Amino acid sequence: MDIVIEALMVVLQPQNLFFIALGVIPGIMVGAIPGLTATLAIALLLPFTFALDTVPALLMLIGIFVGGIYGGCITAIMVNAPGTPGAAATALDGYPLCQQGLGGKALAVATIGSFVGGIISATIMIFASPLVASFALRFSSGEYTMLAVFGLTVIFSVSGKSITKGLISGLLGLLVATVGMDQIMPAARFTFGIPRMMIGFPLLPVFIGLFAVAEVFRLIEQSVKGDKEEQESKDDLLEKTANMGRLLPTLAELNALKVTIVKSSIIGSFIGALPGAGANMAAFVAYGEAKRASKTPEMFGKGCMEGVAAAESGNNAITGGALIPMLSLGIPGDAVTAVLLGALTIQGLMPGPTLFREHLDVVYPMFIGLYFANIVMLVVGLSGAKYISRIAMLKKSTLVPLILLFSLVGAYAQQASTYFMLMTFLFGILGYVLIKYEFPVAPIGLAVVLGPIVERSLRTALLRSDGSLLIFVSSPISATLFALTVFTIAFTIYRQVKKSTETL
Repeated sequence: MDIVIEALMVVLQPQNLFFIALGVIPGIMVGAIPGLTATLAIALLLPFTFALDTVPALLMLIGIFVGGIYGGCITAIMVNAPGTPGAAATALDGYPLCQQGLGGKALAVATIGSFVGGIISATIMIFASPLVASFALRFSSGEYTMLAVFGLTVIFSVSGKSITKGLISGLLGLLVATVGMDQIMPAARFTFGIPRMMIGFPLLPVFIGLFAVAEVFRLIEQSVKGDKEEQESKDDLLEKTANMGRLLPTLAELNALKVTIVKSSIIGSFIGALPGAGANMAAFVAYGEAKRASKTPEMFGKGCMEGVAAAESGNNAITGGALIPMLSLGIPGDAVTAVLLGALTIQGLMPGPTLFREHLDVVYPMFIGLYFANIVMLVVGLSGAKYISRIAMLKKSTLVPLILLFSLVGAYAQQASTYFMLMTFLFGILGYVLIKYEFPVAPIGLAVVLGPIVERSLRTALLRSDGSLLIFVSSPISATLFALTVFTIAFTIYRQVKKSTETL
């Protein structure tokens, strides 16, 4: 309990509250723009945290995470264009409500549901963390190896339509992770005689390139194809924001939604804790459960406040849930937390059991910061959603140079290095080409982070055991992780074979 009070005192410092707000507001803005995601928000704003101390930097990242996940509901409701994939379920009832002149009330319900979801998930995370901390004390190199290998199986979950393409992307990420100095021996690998390659490919250029610059190239391609449709959508949004109707729901209306919001929040929290699940799954599962339990299921999809509340509560509840496996095991739940995992690593923290063992003074302020990030999101959402939604009216011709400028300047700023800028641009091209041919980029980011951990712990374990592979199944923890890895791979293959058989 003492550490929670200490963390609260740290977060309540004015500068830390400021950095939380500084993360939430631009996170909402980026999340509200269709086509831009919370993943992009974190990758784009990550360089601005380098000049900060560890705790303020992480609080700002938590704010971006919360704001980015929430922001997608704004344009999902106003123009049926989800700003983030997780807001797709919100659009099912949010947009019909907007067409009925209830856009303002739908936004308020979405904001309140998001707030409650975030608070409940943060509470669950705080109560779960002591168990994680005690569990972390049992890890050695063998357990770390199997944990990192199990983490790599998340590649199957973030691979999209084709697991084969996801595996290729993952292997490419592992190859990228091997460039530079050897993890154990003082030897250079794959540097081709270029001195700067001795440091390998730093995480910052890799992540900004894959998730931000690649997005720039995709937006350029979209703007060439769809200028007319884009303008029609913006005109529609302008008309809707000018006539949003009543904003705040009545107490009676909120009372009717309380069971749905709480239940959806719990569902979202637990789905968020599952590796590979993410906001999209949480939103649709919560939405489906709300429809199943509703007395008027026929109203879902036609403009039902209950549907909006369920989708957004489940969507935003993943913020706390997803941090549990990401912080305690180093296993991200989706592309957003994969980038957040990289961000923590860049800050000099290694997510996993050692984080709870050695850095509770950092972990608990993040937990408390999640509460305050949701409070800021509630205030900004209720007071400024009408104005934030207009950010979606920015033309791609304006957005593209701004995103590219922030990306390259951010890459340069870390070490005042043009080499970092070049790497960012090259990984942006790589990311765009992969996206163009439907190869997912999230597995690359995941492999770049986990690859060095696998290599270092694997070789350390083999040195300890004189080359015996039994060290990887010699303890209950490592044996369980090994079994989970085998099960995940087998289940994925079975599912793919079954899917292929059904399509024949």
